Amino acid sequence: MDNNVILQTHNLRKKYQKLIAVEDVNITVRKGDVFGFLGPNGAGKTTTIAMLLGLLHPTGGEVRILGQKVTPNHHKILRQVGALVGAIPALIPYLSARKNLQLMASLYPDLPKNRVETVLEMVGLSNVARRKTETFSTGMKQRLGMALAILHQPQLLILDEPTNGMDPAGMQEMREILKTLATEGVTVFLSSHLLYEVEQVCDRIAVLNCGKLIAQGTIAEMRGEQKNLRIKVKDVENAFTVLETLPNVTHIGKNKDSLDIRGVDGELVIKSLCDREIYPSEVFYTGNDLENLFLELTKQEEK
Repeated sequence: MDNNVILQTHNLRKKYQKLIAVEDVNITVRKGDVFGFLGPNGAGKTTTIAMLLGLLHPTGGEVRILGQKVTPNHHKILRQVGALVGAIPALIPYLSARKNLQLMASLYPDLPKNRVETVLEMVGLSNVARRKTETFSTGMKQRLGMALAILHQPQLLILDEPTNGMDPAGMQEMREILKTLATEGVTVFLSSHLLYEVEQVCDRIAVLNCGKLIAQGTIAEMRGEQKNLRIKVKDVENAFTVLETLPNVTHIGKNKDSLDIRGVDGELVIKSLCDREIYPSEVFYTGNDLENLFLELTKQEEK
């Protein structure tokens, strides 16, 4: 196995009676990646994460972390993994934030003595470290959950909706924490429904829909596969009629004085319009945001 591969699944599958929740999913996460895991509700993301963390037995295939197989019966390597999964992290409510961390730190005798204070500062909880966690807001609990997840200096961090309950400032701070961790060599596997968040921090993404992996690669690669061509014309309706008949069109949309089209080469678009005496005033590529790309990919799979 490649030493740069931190997490890998091979034909990972999970079936519940007649329901196939995850079907032959192959994911590769390399050292230093901030890897985004996307999919609509019911896509199979939570089931996949449960198998990554050894909480569920796969029906077929396997999970390997740092080259070692992971199942509920094979999980020693998970000591190298941190996780923040679920709506609210499990905390001891009558203990302070610092005491929660110190209790966890007692399980790792080799940690630096100042590690608790380091992570408290990193997640922005130093000033409330003495408060009992039962008084914390949802966003503050998420911060402490993150502190617990990174306390033991894991090589891999698996996160499911880590900014749940946070205000915009907290979400921005969490993104900065993830970027900092990546620069320190921590590999991050981030499952989120906030596409803007993923776009801000992730190097590579995988898109899951109906239990199947439908796309995987860098965001730049994904955008490259789906370049958006904008054509400015006077007669939008007639131009639309011409372009919708072109082969391989994956998307075409009308604006007030322009059309957006994907899946077709620019030269073919211009030629097709000029052959019908429709002359564009401008033709240029525009960037694709992740939201439109995600919607397009999932729609194609549903068809």
